[in-house]
Amino acid sequence: MFTFIIALIVLIVGFFTYGVLVEKIFGVEPERKTPALTKTDGVDFVPMAPWRIFLVQFLNIAGLGPIFGAIMGIFYGPAAFLWIVFGTIFAGGVHDYLSGMLSIRKGGVSLPDIVGDELGNGVKTFMRVLSLVLLILLTTTFLSGPATLLQGLCPLATFNFKLSTIPIAWVLIIFGYYALATVLPVDKLIGRFYPIFGAILLFMGIGIMIVMLGWHSSEMPEVFDGLQNRQTNGLPLFPMMFVSIACGAISGFHGTQSPIMARCVTNERQGRWIFYGAMVAEGILALIWAAAAGSFFADPETGLYGIDGLQAFAAQHPGENIAALVIDKVSRSWLGTVGGILAIIGVIAAPITSGDTALRSARLIVADFLKWDQRPIPRRLIIALPLFLCVFGMVFVDFNIVWRYFAWTNQTLATFTLWAGTVWLYKYRRDKYPYGYLIAAIPAIFMTAVCLSYILIAPEGFHLHLW
Repeated sequence: MFTFIIALIVLIVGFFTYGVLVEKIFGVEPERKTPALTKTDGVDFVPMAPWRIFLVQFLNIAGLGPIFGAIMGIFYGPAAFLWIVFGTIFAGGVHDYLSGMLSIRKGGVSLPDIVGDELGNGVKTFMRVLSLVLLILLTTTFLSGPATLLQGLCPLATFNFKLSTIPIAWVLIIFGYYALATVLPVDKLIGRFYPIFGAILLFMGIGIMIVMLGWHSSEMPEVFDGLQNRQTNGLPLFPMMFVSIACGAISGFHGTQSPIMARCVTNERQGRWIFYGAMVAEGILALIWAAAAGSFFADPETGLYGIDGLQAFAAQHPGENIAALVIDKVSRSWLGTVGGILAIIGVIAAPITSGDTALRSARLIVADFLKWDQRPIPRRLIIALPLFLCVFGMVFVDFNIVWRYFAWTNQTLATFTLWAGTVWLYKYRRDKYPYGYLIAAIPAIFMTAVCLSYILIAPEGFHLHLW
């Protein structure tokens, strides 16, 4: 329990200290008019209330990422807590803040244009391709997870493909929703209903935390138990854990979402609360689920509990989506019938709402490249339909494979965004803060090492020996 409490306090303090420092180094200009005010179009550039933007941003970036990632990350041991805390404060928060604020400064442009402006046209083209690949992988990931959970609550038609069963009816229903959310104006569906789902997601996390601290605190993993690798599949802690826990520490996907909300911000002072603040909230959510997964499972017959109990549970369900099973069991057991239903709704709604904003972001990236005005609905559909087909095709690929490739692509995208932020801070803020660019450069260097190491040694990469 001590590790969890201290980690929670450090995350909150980090927002009010390091977050303020990041904001100061960036240099907000409250008097500067934002794109929401200068480019209002009623579709994507729409002024919205700050609290509403925060909840939408939180829901967009959260999804299943900080939950699935944290659950898969705690398999490596209590070291996951340290990565969630320090990754959120020094990497993820900086990444999200810079991607959002640079989008505002550059007129509400998408991530590839933000990075390309600082790192060159070649990188801009690469980022467009990488961003679209990431968003398609992420939408597939955030489609399979909730479809599986919904199938458990309300079984509908399925489709047997190779060794897996796909809940095809729920997949098609979610796709229908994606079509609406991707092409409708941002304030009609996303701005109106997503704050409600964001509040449910927060409720779920708080409920899990209260039960955990009240009745299961003794089983929580502690860092003083040792930071050694607890993973049983033979994969090393570095860099694998730093890729598994992405959205709960740092995630390139966030950089694709921040420009969506950057087009709705009405004052630059709102940036720290919306972008850095939403990342800290997501870090807290990841912390809760890492602790919950690491303390829930216990087997009296074998004497296994904590992370060992989680490992034993995973061994009993080979080839299945372990994170989804953990969410279902923890929510139903700890929150009862009503609370469990609300928790499951939160876990289902969050990834769906991240999936549709991922497709919306993909549409905006393609539209920016084509320089197409997005006010005419047919133009939105022309871009969106091919994206839908790509995602639907990926549904038939094994979930665990999709997740691993998504995780690496995700972190690689974050690395480029941090390097772009480093260049911008060096060019425009070094006169006032000569070493201010280090707030982006240091995490950029670390994430470069993570991504390069991962693709060299991972089973889906070059599979080289660690040394």
